[in-house]
Amino acid sequence: MGYLFRMTKASIENFAILDFEASSLSQESWPIEVGVSWITNGHVQTWSSLIRPDPAWDLGDWSPQSAEVHGISLSDLDDVPTAVEVVESFLDVVGRHTLVSDATEFEARWLSRLLRTTGRMKTPSIEDFDAVSFAVFSGYALDMLYETVERRPAPHRAGPDTARLARGWLRAAKHEAYLQEDGKTT
Repeated sequence: MGYLFRMTKASIENFAILDFEASSLSQESWPIEVGVSWITNGHVQTWSSLIRPDPAWDLGDWSPQSAEVHGISLSDLDDVPTAVEVVESFLDVVGRHTLVSDATEFEARWLSRLLRTTGRMKTPSIEDFDAVSFAVFSGYALDMLYETVERRPAPHRAGPDTARLARGWLRAAKHEAYLQEDGKTT
């Protein structure tokens, strides 16, 4: 993660925030929804998809408690894109963005499980949201980022969860751009 501290302010557009909703929080859990948000030209862009369980995934790992949190039922996954279809779309959307998450351990596990459905054994690294945020922003911009995130409760859906974090980045980036235009400091 040492390269994070050499980044420039403009590099926030190089990142995409990743989030999954899953069957449970167990080690055997599998992804049921993926979402990604990024900033392009001063706007938050978001892509998400529900995921039909792969036949190799153990349906016995479905947690009713997790379903209560994210509000997605197992039957909601019957007629959605397959895991293989989602991987293709996901890789197209992510492109060359560096992935970031506020729960890297979980996201890495679910991303790995999703990618393995297509035979991909290598999982891209996922940077920590807080580490990237502190490397890119400082002072009042950083305060604005976290205030924006804290004022919006997590909806526990992959797309909206990533968009919430990206809106925090966008607010911080706009503040820093304003300061740069006026020659002020944070």
